[in-house]
Amino acid sequence: MVRFFCQRERRERDLLRGVRRRRRAPDGEKERDGGEGGRGARARRSARLRLQGPRLALRHRLSALGNGICRPAAWRRRPIAFLGFLLSVNALRPLTSRVALYHSFPTRLLSRAWGRLNGLDLPNWLRKPIYSLYIWTFGVNMQEAAVEDLHHYRNLGEFFRRRLKPAVRPLCAASCLTSPADGKILHFGCVKNSEVEQVKGVTYSLESFLGPQMKKGNEPSSSSFQDLLLSSPDSELFHVVIYLAPGDYHCFHSPTDWKVELRRHFPGSLMSVNPGVARWVKELFCLNERVALTGQWHHGFFSLTAVGATNVGSIRVYFDQELQTNAPRYRKGAFHDRSYVAAGDQVLKAAGEEGVALQKGQAVGEFNLGSTIVLLFEAPKDFTFNLQPGQRIRVGEGLGSL
Repeated sequence: MVRFFCQRERRERDLLRGVRRRRRAPDGEKERDGGEGGRGARARRSARLRLQGPRLALRHRLSALGNGICRPAAWRRRPIAFLGFLLSVNALRPLTSRVALYHSFPTRLLSRAWGRLNGLDLPNWLRKPIYSLYIWTFGVNMQEAAVEDLHHYRNLGEFFRRRLKPAVRPLCAASCLTSPADGKILHFGCVKNSEVEQVKGVTYSLESFLGPQMKKGNEPSSSSFQDLLLSSPDSELFHVVIYLAPGDYHCFHSPTDWKVELRRHFPGSLMSVNPGVARWVKELFCLNERVALTGQWHHGFFSLTAVGATNVGSIRVYFDQELQTNAPRYRKGAFHDRSYVAAGDQVLKAAGEEGVALQKGQAVGEFNLGSTIVLLFEAPKDFTFNLQPGQRIRVGEGLGSL
């Protein structure tokens, strides 16, 4: 801007100097232009120059403006533009540096603060405006809620964990496996080389995700981690990843009839599990806090894992009151087990139970805002998914069939 005004002032000065030079007629011309005729010619010439002056000035100003737009000044004269250039170069830093910077954010502290805020009761007059804003922002369908009156929910936590009407989520009887939650299908398929895809092209280790497993008596020492989970050589290991957005129903249900034998809690980070973040943070699901429920169904191994995320540090399992997530302190790489089989639980042993039996469609747990559910299960090789990547799915809808 300063350069533009300096150029304009210099051009106006040159224009004025040229006009004054033209007004000074040469001596020879003065001698030739004599009498009334000479004075009239000089007057006409002077008037013509006075009219040309403003036109030339306007033309020069427009030209300067056009030059300022089309031809940027040098970087040393454009400090703001130069700063923008440096920021754009900084954005091209290695991906590992950006991931490390994001990982250093106090997401666990923020999630605990958000959890306390969710538990604060709102005044009755403030509930409808706040919930209405949330409904409009995330597209919540309150017609499916068991209680549609917004004044009924005392705080944000109750609103996030709202229950649905019984008839809005019918179970698909034709499918042996149904969706455990409302959300979007991120990825599904067969597990290969003990690696699972969290999104297309980005994988994580199955052993890092589920933790170590006990070897079977007849299993050779050279077997892969994937083989340790399979009970039959005629079976394959499959997986489904379902992302729950903030506007989705936040409870998760049992996708089939099965028995939970072990609960394994992995404390960890609480980074966002948004698909955009999952594309550039490798092994995101292994870094985040999660609760893995493992057991057996009628085809063999079965597991359901609830993965925490930013502002979703609280993961609740209804049949396990001892589970406490998002603790202030934890040791990296540690995990906490609780066995539900008779050998590990005296209460279940007295009742003669072998694991916690869950029925298809039964409510299992809940978390706040949005997160991810990962299913890993053993099934015959002819199992086929009835899904498309990125499709929306709801609780009770079929995932696949035999």
